[in-house]
Amino acid sequence: MTAAGRPEADPATWWSTVDPARAPADAPAAFCPDLGPQALLAAYAHGLFPLPAADLYGELHNETRYEPLVAAGAIALHDPGPTSPYTVAWWSPDPRPVIPTATGVPLSRRLRRRLRNSGWTTTADHAFPEVLAACAADRRPRWLTDDLQASLRELHTAGHAHSVEVRDGDGELIGGAFGIRVGAVLSLDSMFHRRPDAARVALADLATRFAAAGGRHLDAQWDSPHIRTLGAAPVPRADYLTLLRTPPAAGPPDPTPHPASRLAPPERH
Repeated sequence: MTAAGRPEADPATWWSTVDPARAPADAPAAFCPDLGPQALLAAYAHGLFPLPAADLYGELHNETRYEPLVAAGAIALHDPGPTSPYTVAWWSPDPRPVIPTATGVPLSRRLRRRLRNSGWTTTADHAFPEVLAACAADRRPRWLTDDLQASLRELHTAGHAHSVEVRDGDGELIGGAFGIRVGAVLSLDSMFHRRPDAARVALADLATRFAAAGGRHLDAQWDSPHIRTLGAAPVPRADYLTLLRTPPAAGPPDPTPHPASRLAPPERH
């Protein structure tokens, strides 16, 4: 281990030994303190995403609750070295909620009517740091830690992490979403809104842009009734892992600004 608590070897080497398909459906698949950009990308490629502990209490909670599963071999554990592995839990839930880009995110008739005259515009990858910061603001527990944000910014610079921005007629950032692209899947980490429905519009726009780039699925990570309203359907974890490996890989979303009204074509009578 390095002094920063990161594995000295290629992170992909260790992550290749972790089999999410054998992990508990409702518990972490692994504990590993490495939040470096290469480790992060390798983990996503293997179907896992991180949930860092917000503080020492969260770290101790992880150890107390899950140590028996670690001891039984059900949860993988990286050699802790100077840093406790329980600072970061890596999840691969079963089932996994997935939004097919072919069907996209449903918008109500009320929202479609509103968008036609809203003056809102959307972009991709124009303001990744701002979207990331807005998603992290006022969230409790604070899982988007400084280390994780730093790695996500590096992955954005390298072309692996993407954002969508929604702005009002005055150019104010009012909503957005971001995630990491692996193959034909974009795994959604978080979204935010400062106006009603702005996050849903961001997600709908991202689905449209990612589909145009060859993307097939948006991974919503955690299943919930709200996520289902966004068009997500639960997919068995084994099937999700197959989606990550299914070619062809998608390209990045088109960054071109578009009026949000394009998501609300005129109704046919």
